[in-house]
Amino acid sequence: MLRKITFKASPLTLVGRALEVSRAAPGFKAVSPELKETSLADFKGKIKVISSFPSLDTPVCDLQIKEFNKKAASLSEEVVVIGISKDLPFAQKRFCSLNGIENEILLSDYKYSSFGINYGMLIRELNLLARGVFILDKADIIRYIQIAEELSQALNLEEAYNALKEVIKDPQEGLREELPSHCKPCEEGTPPLPKDKVDKLLASYRGWQLVEDKKLVKEFRFKDFAEAKYFLDLVAFIAEEQGHHPTLTLLYDKLRVTLTTHAAGGLTENDFIMAKIIDEAGGAR
Repeated sequence: MLRKITFKASPLTLVGRALEVSRAAPGFKAVSPELKETSLADFKGKIKVISSFPSLDTPVCDLQIKEFNKKAASLSEEVVVIGISKDLPFAQKRFCSLNGIENEILLSDYKYSSFGINYGMLIRELNLLARGVFILDKADIIRYIQIAEELSQALNLEEAYNALKEVIKDPQEGLREELPSHCKPCEEGTPPLPKDKVDKLLASYRGWQLVEDKKLVKEFRFKDFAEAKYFLDLVAFIAEEQGHHPTLTLLYDKLRVTLTTHAAGGLTENDFIMAKIIDEAGGAR
């Protein structure tokens, strides 16, 4: 099911991965006001408050940045506050200078849309980020998510701050996932997963079929060619970031995805990680 928000009552579609609390946060890459590529890994060991917004040139976004900047000054050194949008780095740098933004780090998603896609915050119709806040603990586990259902409305910052207090009290929650959140580099000679492990994992993957005992295959359906092609591009971007590339077959309003690990001659954890990510991005169609 596609996720919807509104802008002045008009529906908008969020694309990218649908995330949940208590799971490992995806990585992302963005650009700093100094044009430096920055990733989630650059904030390792910190509690992260990530505030996303459409544009710093709107009153609600302006207030959101300033409120988080103000609050950040009183927070523990264990906490880093990150604001992210698709505004150009030059505009963000100018905004920080004019408004004294010193306690919040602004990043731009203009170049890659990496945050928008990995956190499910990319608005398809506008190519802007939705308004929301994510709180990640020191182990990069998602502890809190708030997404504004109406783009022009402000976030409930009091609720977010209260959630942050709880994370500060308990800054590292245990990982609750069986598989890693990111594909690992795979070298020639890597052994495939045993059949019993494949069967166990496959049982929780809706719509994926085991083919020839060494491939995962799933077909996604869309309303037309344009939607199918859009999803193909989304999957291709995710695959490039993960370093694990499926075979993608576009058949007008259908996209068939085939996953296997050639170096292993069969299926590895990487294939199941990619299948899960693709389902998150496709709403498990």
